[in-house]
This record gives sequence, C-alpha cells and structure tokens, in this order.
Amino acid sequence: MPTPTIPPPDHLTEATITINGVDLYTRTVGEGPDVVVLHGGPGAHHDYLLPHFDALAHQRRLRYYDQRGGGRSPVERDVPVGWQEHVEDLGTLLDAWGLRFATILGYSWGSLLTLLFASRHPERIERLALVSTAPASAEGRKAFADAFAERSNAPAIAQAREALRSSGVREKNPEAYKQRLFELSVAGYFADPANAKHLTPFRVTGRTQNAVWSSLGDYDLRDDLKRLDVPTLMIHGRHDPIPLWTAEETADALGAELVIFDHSGHVPYVEEFERFRDTLDRFLPKSA
Repeated sequence: MPTPTIPPPDHLTEATITINGVDLYTRTVGEGPDVVVLHGGPGAHHDYLLPHFDALAHQRRLRYYDQRGGGRSPVERDVPVGWQEHVEDLGTLLDAWGLRFATILGYSWGSLLTLLFASRHPERIERLALVSTAPASAEGRKAFADAFAERSNAPAIAQAREALRSSGVREKNPEAYKQRLFELSVAGYFADPANAKHLTPFRVTGRTQNAVWSSLGDYDLRDDLKRLDVPTLMIHGRHDPIPLWTAEETADALGAELVIFDHSGHVPYVEEFERFRDTLDRFLPKSA
C-alpha cells in the first residue's frame, strides 16, 4: 500500500497567530468553503495527517493548526495546556479567521476536542466530521488503552521489536533505526501492522498529553452530546483499538451517520485512503 500520489496543494500559506497568550502555528491550503482540521494527540501536531488530508483541499479551504503545547506551537512549562485552554484557543482562532459558523474535521483526540467545543458552543457549529473519534467517556478511554497495550505487545510486534534491538541498525543507520522504531510504536493502531510504514512520523509532547487527560478526569460527554443538533458524519475503522462500541455510542448520541471502514484500524486515511477521501468529500462543503 504505497502512499498515494497527492499533488502539492494550491494556495498554501503558513502563519503564526498569537492568541490567548500563546503562539499557534497555522497552515492553510486550498480555496473555497472553510474546514477547520483538528489533529490528534493530545500534544501531537498536524503533520502526520499529511499528505492524505490535503487531498480534501479541492474546492475547499483547509485550516490546520498545531494545538498549544505541541508541534510548532510550543509553550513554556508554566503555561496551562488542559482541555479548557484548547477549547478557548479553538474559539479564538475561529474569531481570528472570521468564521462565525464552523465546519470542523477532527481526528482522534481532535474529534473529542471538537465535541468538547461543540457541547459548549453549539451556536458556532455548522457541521462536524469526526474520524477515529476518541471515546466520549473515561470508561471508553480505558477500554482503548487496554486494547492498544494488548496489540502493542502482540507476539509479532514484540518479536520485531527484539529483532530491531539486536540488528545493529541503531549503530549502522540511526535514521533507519529511528524510523523502524516509530513504525513499531504505532503498529498497534493499524489493521495490518505493516501499514505503519506509510504514516508520516510524529512525536507527542508528554506534558501536554498528560495535562489534557488529567484535566478531563473522569469525564463523560454522552449526555451532553444528546443535546446537540448538528449534521455529523463519523468514520471509524472496524479494527481500531478505540472500541467500535464507543463510536456507536457517540453516533447514537449525536444522531450521526457512522461509516465503518472494514479494513482499517485507527488510521483509515492511510489504510483505505480512496474511500476516506470520497466519503469526506461528499459530506464537507465545497464550492460549485
């Protein structure tokens, strides 16, 4: 499964916007109706959604940003990076972009951030697209953590990890070693672990990740979501370590259309790219 050939996006602009006392890196591609893209993590950055997500920039404008405390939006250690700050940043960015009503495309934690924002500011939402949505409750998140740990320690992955350690590649070719180590660290997210090599490498800032989950505590959004009335499309891989039942719960609460990708894990934009692109293209707004 090679990485698809995606032409470089048109109308690419990059900027740093200072809001709420932090500098946020932003990247905008395409022209047309706006779609705000929220990456996963927490504490990651938008790069690992590329180049696949850029294929959606035809007849629409995608607005990416690195959330506070990750990627090219680093912050000092005394700057708060809990979920409340992320929600506030999103609202302030929408204002800065002149978006009174927003279409938001969230991935993984980015989908949960979308739901946290939407449940508090439903008047700002036009429509939602949620991919590999993080669970709407702490109960679901624990089920995910258990499933991912089991997958990451599966015999085939454990054996590949040991083979890498004893291969001597670390000394002979540090970059190849680093790449393979990354692949093995994310292999549990895929229906076919071999597909991990097609994911753009990324890193997570641990302090931000821990601060977000700590700030959420024993969270449960399921009742809040029932009060939302927003057109919503959800995509979820049947083999995602985030259990399918959590996506079904979220979809039921939202009255969302749930599209299950039978050959994908947590990264359907890699494992079933064409279906991913086509499914979102029919739902997201675009120019005539």
